Amino acid sequence: MRCRFAALLTAALVLLGASASAQAADKVKAVASFSILGDMVKNVGGERVEVTTLVGPNGDAHVFSPTPADAKALASADMFFVNGLGFEGWMERLEKSSGFKGRTVVTSKGVKPLEIVGRHHHGGEAREEDHHEEDHAKDEDAHDHDDHAAHEEHGDETHAEAEEHHDDEETDPHAWQSLANGEIYVANIRDGLIAADPDGKEIYEANAEKYLAALRKEDTAAKAALARLPQSRRRIITSHDAFGYFANAYGIEVISPEGVSTESEASAQDVAKIIRQIRAENIPAVFIENVSDPRLLEQIVRETGAKIGGVLYSDALSDKNGPAPTYLDMFRHNVGALTSALSS
Repeated sequence: MRCRFAALLTAALVLLGASASAQAADKVKAVASFSILGDMVKNVGGERVEVTTLVGPNGDAHVFSPTPADAKALASADMFFVNGLGFEGWMERLEKSSGFKGRTVVTSKGVKPLEIVGRHHHGGEAREEDHHEEDHAKDEDAHDHDDHAAHEEHGDETHAEAEEHHDDEETDPHAWQSLANGEIYVANIRDGLIAADPDGKEIYEANAEKYLAALRKEDTAAKAALARLPQSRRRIITSHDAFGYFANAYGIEVISPEGVSTESEASAQDVAKIIRQIRAENIPAVFIENVSDPRLLEQIVRETGAKIGGVLYSDALSDKNGPAPTYLDMFRHNVGALTSALSS
């Protein structure tokens, strides 16, 4: 009797193992370029999608260098989710070296990009001009609209053509820093998954709708919280120019000594200008980013007496035990840090 029971138990375990293996094999294998995007894909894909993230928590995608293990992961994937807008400068090399044959989804497709014109990696200066020169801002809006229309007209351009940087302008790639843009990302992820896995259409649509509702709710809460700040307090310093979309969406002026990439270094002239600006305009707080070297901002704090308002999450989530392990948590943390530092 015991032998028969043992045999039945063994057979059941074999069947369960085979079933689990089949389910794992049936999952869509997706690779996301960085942690924020990986979280979005997990929310939309749910149990049908197995997500591998290349640039993990607190990682800097601007300076990321793919490893052979990353190429191997991409080679076996069905889908590759990327930000686009020039964010992943290593993307095409990785696709080619890995021999990736799957579907690449550019999740920022349809976003109205911010163009930083007339300077290179000097985020504060361009942002200051945008806030203080209304006519210039209107011209920029018209320019952005034309760029977006051209992007839609030429939607089949290669990555290289779509992400070409001209000598006199830069595209800000940090579009996820607006939750309204986050909704566009989610829609692109949903549509990409449905195209790759039509059998999962209803699941992807249901997951996306639930997630979109959460993003809309958080967007409303963020706008309400930041709107309560006095206008004179809505000015901050951050390391690199990662919060342009956030600034536009939520009414905060952000000045940065470095450009849109952490690869760029602020010149002594840029730093001196920001120090003068902090002193002259009584800018209340300096914020360190989780992906940037804090030493430059610490120098600015020492020379101006401005206070460090805390850590903002810009290009990466925290680890699971940190304050920003998901995209929505990141927004809640950043808005909380801003309102806490700027309201007092």
